[in-house]
Amino acid sequence: MAKSSSLNVRVVEGRALPAKDVSGSSDPYCLVKVDDEVVARTATVWRSLSPFWGEEYTIHLPLDFHHLAFYVLDEDTVGHDDVIGKISLSRDAIAADPRGIDSWINLSRVDPDAEVQGEVCLDVQMLENARGRCLRCHVLQARDLAPRDITGTSDPFARVFWGSQSLETSTIKKTRFPHWDEVLELQEMPGAPAPLRVELWDWDMVGKNDFLGMVEFPPLVLQQNPPRGWFRLLPFPRAEEDSGGQLGALRLKVRLIEDRILPSHNYRPLTELLMEAVRGPAEEDAASPLAVLEELTSGDCRQDLATNLVKLFLGQGLAGPFLDYLTRREVTRTTDPNTLFRSNSLASKSMEQFMKLVGMPYLHEVLKPVINRVFEERRYIELDPCKIDLGRTRRISFKGAPSEEHVREASLGLLTGYLGPIVDAIVGSVGRCPPAMRLAFKQLHQRVQKRFPQAEHEDAKYLAISGFLFLRFFAPAILTPKLFDLRDQHADPQTGRSLLLLAKAVQSIGNLGQQLGQGKELWMAPLHPFLLQSISRVRDFLDQLVDVDGEEAGGPARALVAPSVIVREGYLLKRKEEPASLAPRFAFKKRYFWLSGETLSYSRSPEWQMCFSIPVSHIRAVERVDEGAFQLPHVMQVMAQDGAGALRTTYLQCKNVNELNQWLSALRKASAPNPDKLAACHPGAFRSSRWTCCLQAERSAAGCSRTHSAVTLGDWSDPLDPDAEIQMVYRQLLLGRDQLRMKFQEDFNIDTSPEVDTMRASGAKEGACPEALARQREAAGRLLEVLADLDRAHEELQQREQQKAALGPLGH
Repeated sequence: MAKSSSLNVRVVEGRALPAKDVSGSSDPYCLVKVDDEVVARTATVWRSLSPFWGEEYTIHLPLDFHHLAFYVLDEDTVGHDDVIGKISLSRDAIAADPRGIDSWINLSRVDPDAEVQGEVCLDVQMLENARGRCLRCHVLQARDLAPRDITGTSDPFARVFWGSQSLETSTIKKTRFPHWDEVLELQEMPGAPAPLRVELWDWDMVGKNDFLGMVEFPPLVLQQNPPRGWFRLLPFPRAEEDSGGQLGALRLKVRLIEDRILPSHNYRPLTELLMEAVRGPAEEDAASPLAVLEELTSGDCRQDLATNLVKLFLGQGLAGPFLDYLTRREVTRTTDPNTLFRSNSLASKSMEQFMKLVGMPYLHEVLKPVINRVFEERRYIELDPCKIDLGRTRRISFKGAPSEEHVREASLGLLTGYLGPIVDAIVGSVGRCPPAMRLAFKQLHQRVQKRFPQAEHEDAKYLAISGFLFLRFFAPAILTPKLFDLRDQHADPQTGRSLLLLAKAVQSIGNLGQQLGQGKELWMAPLHPFLLQSISRVRDFLDQLVDVDGEEAGGPARALVAPSVIVREGYLLKRKEEPASLAPRFAFKKRYFWLSGETLSYSRSPEWQMCFSIPVSHIRAVERVDEGAFQLPHVMQVMAQDGAGALRTTYLQCKNVNELNQWLSALRKASAPNPDKLAACHPGAFRSSRWTCCLQAERSAAGCSRTHSAVTLGDWSDPLDPDAEIQMVYRQLLLGRDQLRMKFQEDFNIDTSPEVDTMRASGAKEGACPEALARQREAAGRLLEVLADLDRAHEELQQREQQKAALGPLGH
């Protein structure tokens, strides 16, 4: 049994943000923090008070996280970025609704006294002496305190309150990881029992001290179970300040997925039930358990279900039959080929997710060179006469003000200059397209051709494939390359317009020119000759794409990529092993790194022959490094054992926080199966005969901060986990269990709700004769039986955990 916890976070957009720049606008971006650790940063949207980000993250977390926060900042090229506001969501608030949060939330002001983090270690005893009772508070140490000084550290001391008395520890300078090891004793005073409060402060020579956090224990706890151990620091209790929308708002979608994964054998009946559906005869499609499951979901739930099912069937080696089953259902239900796969059906969503999971490296290989050119060249491109800005062209030209016609001609040349290489790369990519994608497209091609064999529907088999590959894969990636990891930043408005025109052109090619010259965008007409020339090449490409032999390899799989495949690469700055007298920033040298499931390798450049490597199996921890350690931002450390078993640390600097998070996540996932992972480490460096973080003088001193191996970002290269995916399918069924009973178990004539009417209509469309209805009821009954068995398994597991917790550590 394993426990898993993850957050699905979508930062959609902002509205009514305040202007922070003299231009009357802002350049907003959003930081996402989990328990005060930055896990993601959106791109900056330039010159906007109503930014659209549309960025989505899956964050794998430890089970004991406490809160999620979103900070909106205005990026400044000079000086520090301006803080606009924040939104803080507690774990309990997120978990209150299984479907999560999907709403506009007002930004609140950032109160420095509320920005606390870290933990304090205490050992409290209640003692009796000649004068009566006294409280003995042993203040041992603290860790991960908030940096309050400009140097990125603090000067912390502790203040202990009990009743009307208070005592203080000494102040330890320039550390976020102080070790006090001081005992403070306070004598009980007459009156009612008092709580114990321990406050941490940052000492300042000038001005008032800065609050670092507090913990408080009521009298009953002091009497019955005196505190001993690590305790999370909290802000002073105060009502949440609502700015009333004056700071703007964010639209957020947040869902917590927290589950206990049962042993595999518990999921076998549900897995086999779903597997039977894809192997069953076509006439039973409408009454299969998968068909029932599709009817129970809609909207975002259907997208989540599609992702879970695609991963589940990929893990079982049955993604091809699964997609073929959905295609067969979709094609059977469609009478007009022009509407085929146009809805957000389970078939459409599943094929979309399948392409993202299997085809992301292929997409990068095809599109990245041209996308990089568009971003680097930043040319002004516009074909729409209503949008042409002659003033802009004058500012970027030394040849005077060109006419509108000259701008259109120049834009046409630039567009075809980008489109040509894109089309060339696509039509020449048959051999690079993943075999699993080609097989899925071949099955799709055959199903559509069989359903619509008439001559007037000759293009239907091409449009079915190009509708997915061009309209749902290539075009969205061109329009928003940041969301497909093609770029680190969103495009500025000018580059964004160029990408929009390119995406429209690729969509037209994917539609095989069927809508050319129609609609409102007649200004695209100068591009039509190029598009028509490309369409014939695309037809040939699609014919070659589906001309593939073989079938999908069966058997379970645990990874989308082989261990030897590179999952991340790029330039990083690596610190020399033992720089003698170099200043910290000059001790880092540029090196090119490759990460696979087997090794972390590096050399001077991608072409350099001599290569050094660290076996992934030797990695014991991958963690951030405090900025103050080397006076450098975005540094991480890779701790690995060498051949003799000694622990060696490699320090690497990334160019920004997103690159840092991506490398941290990739390295943590690659090394996840490793034994003997470190539970603690030093977030500083050992320099000048002491650790910069906790000031300990021993190089071998125990780590002062917890490691964060469980915090990773989900992406296409994640290992497949069929048990976790089938558990999510079970959760989806639980949400629809009442609906399932209502729709399939009760007499249809009794219930007249709109949902049941919809189901009746759906059944009628698929020829719901009495025999079909009987098969549907049978499928629903089997699903309900499997759900009941899984319910019992979870209840038994919960009872065992409760008994184990009641026995305590001595009851093992």
